[in-house]
Amino acid sequence: MLYFFLAIVVIAIFLFITNIKIVPQASAFVTERLGAYNQTWSVGLHIKIPFIDRVAKIVSLKEQVVDFKPQPVITKDNVTMQIDTVVFFQITDPKLFTYGVDSPLSAIENLTATTLRNIIGELELDQTLTSRDLINTKMRSILDEATDPWGIKVNRVELKNILPPREIQDSMERQMKAERERRESILRAEGEKRSAILVAEGEKESEILRAEAQRVAHIKEAEGEAQAILEVQKAIAEGIKMINEAKPSEAVVALKSLEAFEKIADGKATKIIIPSEIQGLAGLATSLKELMTDKTE
Repeated sequence: MLYFFLAIVVIAIFLFITNIKIVPQASAFVTERLGAYNQTWSVGLHIKIPFIDRVAKIVSLKEQVVDFKPQPVITKDNVTMQIDTVVFFQITDPKLFTYGVDSPLSAIENLTATTLRNIIGELELDQTLTSRDLINTKMRSILDEATDPWGIKVNRVELKNILPPREIQDSMERQMKAERERRESILRAEGEKRSAILVAEGEKESEILRAEAQRVAHIKEAEGEAQAILEVQKAIAEGIKMINEAKPSEAVVALKSLEAFEKIADGKATKIIIPSEIQGLAGLATSLKELMTDKTE
């Protein structure tokens, strides 16, 4: 009897320990009692009733990322391409996630594929390749609304790869190459144009500086000549002033005038008119010269 009681105690302790559940962070336990939903356990320590309660599903509340395989889609201009998508979602209601839909990930994948086909079917090839943000926004809005009854919130949808047919890719590569060559030609032409403009501007500035230098040289030369003439006039004025201060006699003045006429007539003049006063003085000078010659003989 004692052993039986001890066995019952051991079994009770074992059942109690095994029915203690600890829910970790960012997780939730959906429990059922007798096959019906009972409650959702959050983080912490919980105890379930043996043989009556059971943990139906353990749900992660972290944001999850699902990369779906490429899906064939057809654009508005009948181009078939392969597009794979990446969906970022988070479970907000563990109860709805557990009982709302069977195989939630498969449901999201199929919903993503059909939504993508509907959106791409309204766009042409060029729009599809250049409108990723628009497509991502539309898909996120549609998927988030559709998965709300499943306790799932779609945070972001991204188109991972867009793979058009090989011939379309070759055509696009040739187009891109032609565009790069065109831009290169434009840049080269603009560079040559800029270089020619800079050379012309340099030559223009050089001519301007050269002309300015010549003008300044002519001005300096004229100023020098003017200064020389001014100095000569000052010297003449000083000489006249000194002569006036010395008060020379009429004979001296006449002799100076005669010397000046001699310089004028120094083989360069054919006819010279001499004033009468100087003629008399010249005759007197000639007589004195002859008298001095006779005495010497």
